Amino acid sequence: MFLTITTTGTPERPATDLGYLLHKHPGKAQAFSTSHGTAHVLYPEADDRRCTAALLLEVDTVALVRKGKGKGRGGAPDAALAQYVNDRPYAASSLLAVALSSVFSSAMKGVCNARPELPGRARPLRVEVPALPARGGPSLVAELFEPLGWTVTAEPVPLDAEFPEWGDSRYVRLVLESDALTLAEALRHLYVLLPVLDDAKHYWVAPDEVDKLLRAGEGWLPGHPQQRLITSRYLTRRWSLTRAAAERLELVRLAEADDSEVEDIDNAVAAETETEEKPTPLAVQRREAIVTALRRSGAARVLDLGCGQGQLVQALLKDPAFTEIVGVDVSMRALTIASRRLKLDRMGERQASRVTLLQGSLAYTDVRLKGYDAAVLSEVIEHLDLPRLPALEYAVFGSARPRTVLVTTPNVEYNVRWESLPAGHVRHGDHRFEWTRAEFRAWADAVAARHGYGVEFVPVGPDDPEVGPPTQMAVFTMTTPKEAKAA
Repeated sequence: MFLTITTTGTPERPATDLGYLLHKHPGKAQAFSTSHGTAHVLYPEADDRRCTAALLLEVDTVALVRKGKGKGRGGAPDAALAQYVNDRPYAASSLLAVALSSVFSSAMKGVCNARPELPGRARPLRVEVPALPARGGPSLVAELFEPLGWTVTAEPVPLDAEFPEWGDSRYVRLVLESDALTLAEALRHLYVLLPVLDDAKHYWVAPDEVDKLLRAGEGWLPGHPQQRLITSRYLTRRWSLTRAAAERLELVRLAEADDSEVEDIDNAVAAETETEEKPTPLAVQRREAIVTALRRSGAARVLDLGCGQGQLVQALLKDPAFTEIVGVDVSMRALTIASRRLKLDRMGERQASRVTLLQGSLAYTDVRLKGYDAAVLSEVIEHLDLPRLPALEYAVFGSARPRTVLVTTPNVEYNVRWESLPAGHVRHGDHRFEWTRAEFRAWADAVAARHGYGVEFVPVGPDDPEVGPPTQMAVFTMTTPKEAKAA
């Protein structure tokens, strides 16, 4: 990965002042160790008139794969080719952004003890990034950088210059130019927006990323017209973190408008309201109900079918009664996020032996799913087209045949209680259907009768006397003694 920063100057204000600002001497080539390789800083040109500092990040591709330890992004066993067909060692991404913050940390903070007058001065700057992933194309690059005072040149890189009919790749050659920004401002823009354009990060995004975003975005992010997109992508679309960042950015905006401090506005709410209990999210109530039902069933080896981003797997791992937990999902991206959430690459050997993530479709029988005590289909069936439900039914109840099966799905009758949900709309754009309590019971009873199971129904969430609970759960238990013994 490669990036250059160029400035011009005069004999009175030489361009080589860039060396003071970056805390890197123009006469030396220096190397710095990072978590994923070696960062080199060198100056291809350095005189009073023009000075260019280059950051070359030499990614250790072997270490990048080894850090996954066979799990997670880039190391998943079901995506073995990913470690070879991978653009991260070559194109600017969060790896380069982390290197920027590490190698130029003082410059990014605007600190220069040797020449304290320099950091606050705007200077001519030209930043070049030869290969930058831009999910959204050159137009999005301009929408992100131009409001910050940059003149933007984003040239699409063709997929293959010898075959122009193939069109352009998702990469651009980026050139940014400005006379009105300080070096610290420029570095903070790059630190945030490089991974935003790549729309991915090489590490798990924890809650402290909100603080990093707000520090780097101070002075420009609260008023940016693309604030929502920047925040969402930087935090890898983690809804809870994105909401927290949006709330804090709104406080900053209000404070600036009112010419007051953020703390003054944030303390405007009476202190006693902070102690009020917040309602437990429905997703948490659902997981608690599933874990309770699994404990009652006595299950030790559990399948989470359609595990998504691994929230239920994470909850099950906390209980030693569940000795083997297998998460299955058709989406490799979801499994990658689940791996990061579970921190599989840092998990102890004993704990890691309890969990497995598999890629697979529930529309087909799979011998890997046979022999388990219980299976969970949490908010899964409503994402399938109705004609495909019989295939899922046979794959789970007819082929895999766990002793216990838990199925949760939205109760469409409860939708009238969601004030923000327009009448006639389903709760999620990907839901193919949502059933009433009677429809769900009819389906569950028929499935149980066809495959030798008994079924009981459990409300999840507040059970409204008129419309029932927001989520309905069916607990299937194998009733045929011969089949139960075989399972």
